[in-house]
Amino acid sequence: MAVGETPGGCPLPEDLWYDVEDDVWVRRVPGSRHAVLGLTAPIVSFAGRFHRVEYRPIDDFPEPGRSLATVESTRYTGAVRMPLRGRVVRRNDRLLERPKLLNDAPYDAGWVAEVELADPGEIHRLLRPATEARTAYARRVAELKVRCLPAAPDVEMYEIGSECSAILARLDEELARLAPVDVVLLVTDDPTSPIEMVRWTDRTGHTVLYEDRDGPLHRFLVRREPDPRPTPRRR
Repeated sequence: MAVGETPGGCPLPEDLWYDVEDDVWVRRVPGSRHAVLGLTAPIVSFAGRFHRVEYRPIDDFPEPGRSLATVESTRYTGAVRMPLRGRVVRRNDRLLERPKLLNDAPYDAGWVAEVELADPGEIHRLLRPATEARTAYARRVAELKVRCLPAAPDVEMYEIGSECSAILARLDEELARLAPVDVVLLVTDDPTSPIEMVRWTDRTGHTVLYEDRDGPLHRFLVRREPDPRPTPRRR
């Protein structure tokens, strides 16, 4: 699957079609009238960690725009809308138990529904290919300052005005409370943090998945490893 990106590092796979206005992607199932749909990476990243998914009963082949599910996160509540006329034939029940799949794998395990299309030709008439969707999303992603990260944080730590040694002690305490593979977003203004985080990963064996800088702020995405293996210091 070829993947292009919008500003902010948000992926938009080339093999999908997009309803940009409602932030829904559609993937045609080869050799059938079926298609799978879900939420796009930009809206998922803007929303933050999802904690609830509720499916709605809908009629067969409703007009586009009908809500088939409601999703809730810490800062967003919205509908997943049918981009085409279709009959829902399968729902992703895993989302009911783990809504965060929407964040972790929006184009794969986090799919929302499979539908039987009333008219497969509507894909080309009503939706946009990835190249057009990328252009349409670029301005919105920039305006909302959306940053698509490799994983959705389970916890966010904003440590402004603190020394790095105290920050890392609190990070150790936070990770100890989390489950394996849970993720922490750490934001700090300590200028020594890039060097100290390298030392910290060597000491703890946990992984920094991503880091960047925005002015004086340094951001780190840290994953708690199920079997952390510290790196011995060279003498």
